[in-house]
Amino acid sequence: MKKNKRFTFKKFLKYFFFSVLILIIGFAIYFFRAIEMPPPEVKDLSPLKEKRIKLGENFYGIKNNRLRKSESGLYELYVEGKPFERGVYNGKLTAELGKKQEDAFVEEIRKMIPSESFLNFLKYMTAWFNRNMDEYVPEEYLKEIYGVSESASEDYLFIGDNYERILNYHAAHDIGHALQNITQVGCTSFSCNHEKSKDGKLIIGRNFDFYVGDKFAEDKIVTFYKPDKGYKFVEITWGGFIGTVSGMNEQGLTVTLNAAKSEIPLSSADPISLIAREILQYAKNIDEAFAIAKKRHAFVAEAIMIGSANDDATAIIEKTPSDCALFYPKTDVVIGPNHFQSDKLKNTELNLENIRESSSMYRFKRMTELISRYDKIGYREAANILRNKRGLHDANIGMGNEKNICQLISHHSIIFKPGERKFWISTNPYQLGKYVCYDLDSVFANFPAATENKELYIDSLTIPADSFLYSEEYRDFKYFKKQKEIFKNAAKDASLVISDADVQRFIKSNPEYFYTWQLAGDYYFARKDFEKAKHYYKIALTKEITTVPEKRNIEERLKEIETD
Repeated sequence: MKKNKRFTFKKFLKYFFFSVLILIIGFAIYFFRAIEMPPPEVKDLSPLKEKRIKLGENFYGIKNNRLRKSESGLYELYVEGKPFERGVYNGKLTAELGKKQEDAFVEEIRKMIPSESFLNFLKYMTAWFNRNMDEYVPEEYLKEIYGVSESASEDYLFIGDNYERILNYHAAHDIGHALQNITQVGCTSFSCNHEKSKDGKLIIGRNFDFYVGDKFAEDKIVTFYKPDKGYKFVEITWGGFIGTVSGMNEQGLTVTLNAAKSEIPLSSADPISLIAREILQYAKNIDEAFAIAKKRHAFVAEAIMIGSANDDATAIIEKTPSDCALFYPKTDVVIGPNHFQSDKLKNTELNLENIRESSSMYRFKRMTELISRYDKIGYREAANILRNKRGLHDANIGMGNEKNICQLISHHSIIFKPGERKFWISTNPYQLGKYVCYDLDSVFANFPAATENKELYIDSLTIPADSFLYSEEYRDFKYFKKQKEIFKNAAKDASLVISDADVQRFIKSNPEYFYTWQLAGDYYFARKDFEKAKHYYKIALTKEITTVPEKRNIEERLKEIETD
């Protein structure tokens, strides 16, 4: 096979944008030393003097604040007080978890970007990009993040000082969504009410498919907040992070995030997780949630699903860097995909492109199909839906396919009953472990004064682990997942050799997934065995491919092979 040496317009654009990137990086480095993001002024620093005490096995306290590890594997954190105070206590109680989380995050970044010099460039780029973030984030949250950062690890000072680093991490969710033009993993949520709900009351389910490696999802924290202002609330989070991706407040208002397609942002704003946090803390109904969203400036597009016990309804706030709309259908079923549905935003060019090319509309149709199979939806039916690992019409499209509702990557999965202030949270791995149920009112009535190391969840309402966990299919998936990384590395490094027998075993572990065949093709392509590569790429094209860009990538590789 001969390489095509023609200097195409596509290649010109590639080199042009690379040159522009180098100029931007140089500009960022030049100005970096003049960029400072000092922490907010805090008059009372006395919380820093408080010591964490051990109350029992995996059970710690500072004043009324508590952290304990449940037998389920979930961590339960209770914090109260003023912004800096609760940040400090949060940081002290979860210091080891925060360190582990940052270790996992940086390790995953190093896998994606092994070049130390380019990582260094990115450090300066991030600092420049986020240089004005503190002008958008409410002072309350700046103080809380500052308090958390006082317990952050000193191991990563080469990335930035603790405060700037922890603040910047709150934008990681946004930056990941902004890069969806390169790769997108989509969350899916739904709501059922009235005639479609088993007890006639609002029920909401969601998978949070934000994946930064398995280690990042190992230690989930169920955080119960009692702030000095606003409503008491719970959110599912991780060490060092105060933003909201899934949560419910004492008014029975729920918040979940679903990424939409964004242009790559050119400057920072308010991280979407902190906008969601403000809604959770200060809104009691859909109108108040929408008012908060409208006044904040985001730098990515996001669909924020709001469930409201006070309204007995669900709506979706659709937010972009330049606009904000409310999708409020007032129907018994509302589905939250990764595309916009409001009259105001559904026909924008970017949204239509997202519908055409991403997995969002496929999952929307699959969710509609699954919900329609039940006359009524209760919490057990909701879990079954969130755990579904098949494509439209129950087609086997491969384990881990982004078009599945259960993509086997979820950081967490959650079910809300807002009217009862109850929620079910999944335990490891993904949404396959048991879902345990908490009663928000009961926790707040007992946790602040609790000194006993006892379980807080309601055992009688536990949803058992998915039987898939004990199947041969799941064992195959674990093998596939481990080998996938080996194949990806071998596709980059021709010195890494995989036997033909191991290639066949890999394919057999997940044969309906297009990516399995694509990886086999990539492996042989790297070794210039173009006939085998061509064979595997053609089979990949017969499978259910996640996105249009993924399909194009395979087709372009085939064209490259076939070009004389």
